[in-house]
Amino acid sequence: MAWSIAQVARMSKVTSRTLRHYDEIGLLPPAWVGDNGYRFYEQEQLLRLQQILVLRSLGLGLDTIAEIVREGRDQAAVLRLHHRWLLAERDRFDRLARTVSRTITDVEAGKEMTKKSAEHWFDGFDAGQQEKLREEARERWGAEQVDAANAEITAKGADWWAEHGQEWVNILDALVGHLDAGRAPTDPAVQETVDRHYHWIKGGHWTPNRESYTGLGDLYADDPRFRANFDKTDPRLADYFRMAMAEYAQTRLN
Repeated sequence: MAWSIAQVARMSKVTSRTLRHYDEIGLLPPAWVGDNGYRFYEQEQLLRLQQILVLRSLGLGLDTIAEIVREGRDQAAVLRLHHRWLLAERDRFDRLARTVSRTITDVEAGKEMTKKSAEHWFDGFDAGQQEKLREEARERWGAEQVDAANAEITAKGADWWAEHGQEWVNILDALVGHLDAGRAPTDPAVQETVDRHYHWIKGGHWTPNRESYTGLGDLYADDPRFRANFDKTDPRLADYFRMAMAEYAQTRLN
């Protein structure tokens, strides 16, 4: 059985224009094209479309999805990882919802805020999320190395943090400038900006090797938490940065 592009668009709530774009980039070719130029899809294509939509809902970019669906990347492993992130985000929002609910109760009751009662107004904000990221880093790159880096960073003063944060902003601005100028991730000027990023990372007392620096680029683009922040700067940035970092790792790191 075959479905026309219009029928698939209605079923999936995806526009025909998006389906044509997926075909043009090789992500979702139709089963066949009629003499009139209309695209038709069969069960295999519908299953792939479902896969694409699931991965998109998890925050993955089209380049990453293409690797998964075309190049045999372990879909189950990727889904399990993102499932853990989604569950963690669900738990965090549950904590925030409970915090706001208690606050509404206190405000409506005209309850006077004391030092002790005020503490719960901020339950579930940043501490748990930071700890989760730290644990993921320990699993990914080794507990000893991450703990040592954290210890050194914790000892830094306010001036260092301000300077370090400004350099990060400058790096992102430079990358957006490269994007606007149409420079490829492999362009020498782009690679010099990535070199600044690499040394910025080293300034936090972690020296990535080829594998871990490539993995960091994947984390920037694949992790919905990181990607959301990159997208706020420029929706093109996460995937572009990932490709530039992979090139840097391949050509400059051991």
